[in-house]
Amino acid sequence: MEVIVTPTSETAASAAAQAVLAGLPAGKPPVLGLATGSSPLGLYAELAAAAAAGRVDFSAAKGFALDEYVGLAAGHPQSYRQVLIHEVCDVIGLPLAGLNVPDGTGATDAALKAGAAAYDAAIRAAGGVDVQVLGIGANGHVGFNEPGSSLSSRTRVKRLASRTRRDNARFFADEADVPTHCITQGLGTVLDARRLVLIATGSAKAAPIAAAVEGPLSASCPGSILQWHPDAVVVVDEAAAAGLADREYYDDAARGLALAL
Repeated sequence: MEVIVTPTSETAASAAAQAVLAGLPAGKPPVLGLATGSSPLGLYAELAAAAAAGRVDFSAAKGFALDEYVGLAAGHPQSYRQVLIHEVCDVIGLPLAGLNVPDGTGATDAALKAGAAAYDAAIRAAGGVDVQVLGIGANGHVGFNEPGSSLSSRTRVKRLASRTRRDNARFFADEADVPTHCITQGLGTVLDARRLVLIATGSAKAAPIAAAVEGPLSASCPGSILQWHPDAVVVVDEAAAAGLADREYYDDAARGLALAL
């Protein structure tokens, strides 16, 4: 795992975007895994700048969302499909036809489970995700994989933790309006991506970042699965890095692998 600590949230966004760009394939349209929330917004703006400068082309790219609420009507402004249209498609130039989001509109449990299985199949059919963008929740969740999620889980229906619903209530008129369930990529699905890039900023993320990076690999902190991935990059600002015990080593490692011979 590579841990990059930058001075500010703006420099974290730039460093995370560089990590994403470095993981994209040459000679074919990229497949991106897309996270929502405030943490990746600056990253997406940096990717848009790279596209405008001709450094990357997303016009034929595919994007796969991490998750979606269950029970929101199609077109609801807080559905993650709509959020990603505004925050990713309209920003980096990802075509709407290339945006894939789990289907949370199924009327029955069987329909939702079938949609979840179809989502994993669609990722495989696209050749897998090249780079998965991640954020982390205050309780250590990635996607909507709440603490206790199986480390090998696949895309599935999950109930949201009360803390997650409280945290997300700011996007709704009332906490009671926040859906209780979601469809989320599983931790095993996330691990299938060829590169993981997690960005976190602010003091509220210090504890979950410390647990994910330096704590045990455990279902109690779903973000700790990054320790299991062969190509994971964690980018944080100073505030989010405050709980890291091995900070000196991360700074040394960030200086590069060139040998002084």
